Order: sequence, then structure tokens, then C-alpha cells
Amino acid sequence: MRAFFLTLAAAALLTPIPAQAENGWTLAWSDEFDQGNIDRSKWSFETDCWGGGNNERQCYTKSGQNASIADGKLVITARHERTTGPALPAHLRSGAGTSEAEATRDFSSAKLTTHGKASWRFGKVEVRAKLPLGQGTWPAIWMLPEKNAYGPWAASGEIDVLEAVNLGVPCGKCTGGREDTILGTLHFGGKWPKNLHKGEEVPFPEVLDGGFHTYGIVWEPGKITWQFDGKTYATRTAAEWSTTGSSAPGAPFDQPFYLILNLAIGGGLSEERGLGGVRLDGYPKLMEVDWVRVWQPDAATAGKRSEGGK
Repeated sequence: MRAFFLTLAAAALLTPIPAQAENGWTLAWSDEFDQGNIDRSKWSFETDCWGGGNNERQCYTKSGQNASIADGKLVITARHERTTGPALPAHLRSGAGTSEAEATRDFSSAKLTTHGKASWRFGKVEVRAKLPLGQGTWPAIWMLPEKNAYGPWAASGEIDVLEAVNLGVPCGKCTGGREDTILGTLHFGGKWPKNLHKGEEVPFPEVLDGGFHTYGIVWEPGKITWQFDGKTYATRTAAEWSTTGSSAPGAPFDQPFYLILNLAIGGGLSEERGLGGVRLDGYPKLMEVDWVRVWQPDAATAGKRSEGGK
């Protein structure tokens, strides 16, 4: 009998705890990463060595060495290893003579998206994650439009829920002398190079404590708010963004967007800051994700918001 109760207790510890309802919000989509493998009904892999248009140094793969589930968490792993793959991302590989082109990079990593599987127009997006440290690391949680309704990037917009570069490296102007800044940014305007952006860079020493923190946005018509562990640190309104593709109020952030999780190595934003370039110590680098949750306002809350309430 004692063994039976111990078994029940162990089972209870292993049973995933469902996301609790939040006041005014209904859970619309989530991944608690409580399965043995990445749920391919929810996530797709981007596989290329393009460099993201930022001269990043990784190839994105679908290898289990770069993305896997471990201890109830999604683990995105960047490795220092020569890797070869498609030179261009899938959406640029349709031209004649480009589909077979390859490139080789010095790092491998993973980039997961919900493109074609799940996208949302407004709501609250939250990701609980632990970020890697080191010069040249660039973890990101971000969103792109399901359809480019207003034209190519950035005319149809981009929502950066969270970016961080070079966390933990020496920084003379940072609290405690180490890089502890997170970024929340919108990209909009016209097709590159006529793109614009607006964002905030805020120090949060807590990101260096080695634990998990919740990064999120509350996305309402004409307003996007960024949060760290549930506390607001930035707000942008429709008066601050625009698109050359439409004069509609709120455009381009009035369309469904899908979610992206990735860990880049190198690239302009990280290599131009901190100590410069990419340091090779401490590999592999891990970005761990405990859960992803997307909330929609319940009927009462949605009604208040449409009337301008809070």
C-alpha cells in the first residue's frame, strides 16, 4: 500500500500542471513541452544558412542536436561546428538556379515557427524562457505576419517580443558591470531599405540570475505593450507606427502574426556591441523554453477594450 501511494505521488509530480486561467483572458493556444518530442503539429523548422539578412553565423537545422525536449522544456542549442545547408531561406529559394545553392557556416542552431499552423490577431503572448550568456549570442522571441498583406518586409510589420544580445559580458554602463539589457521592438514602414523601427532597451539584472523569466506582449487594436515577468516596461501606439502599404488605422499591426523562437549567433546587432564579434568560449549555448502561451480576451474584456476601457 505504501508503494502504491508513493507511485501516485510520483505520478502527480510528473503530471504537467495546466496553465491557470488569467483574469480577463482565455487560453487560446499553448505548448507546455510535456511530450517527448517537439510537437510538429504546432511547430515547423526553418532550415537555411542565410544569416537572417544580418550576417549571422549559424545554419539553422532540424537536427535533434539543435532542438529537442528535455525535462519538460524546449531546448534550442547553438553549437560551434561547421555546418552546410541551403544558402537562402525557403521563401527565396523559388527562383531558377537558387534552390540547390549551399553555404557553410561555423555554427549550427535552430529556428522554430508556427507559420502555417497558428497565428493570431491581437491577444497576449507569453514565453517563459532562460536565455544564454556570452558575446555574440542573440536569442529572440518574435512575430511575423502570416501573410504580407501590405508588402514585403517591413511594410507588413514585425513584432519583437524579446531580443537580447551578449548577456553577461562586461559592460561599463550596465548595472553590476555586465550586459543585462532586453529589447522590445516594432519594425514597420516600407519595403527594405525604407523600413523603420521603434523600440525600447531596458536593463533587467534578473536576466543574469540563471533562472527562467516570462517575456510577453499585450497586443490590442492600436496598442502593443511589452512585459517582463508580468510588469510593463514599454508601450507603443498606432500613432508611432505606419506602413506604406495602407492608410488603415493600426496597419500593419492589424493582421494575424505567427510566432518564432530562435537562437542566432553573431550578426550586426550582437557583433557591433559589447566586446565585439563572437567569442568562442562556453559552447554549446542553450536557450531553454519552459512554455509558450497565447491568450485571447474573454467576451467581457473584449467588449470593454473595444469601448476604450481597461
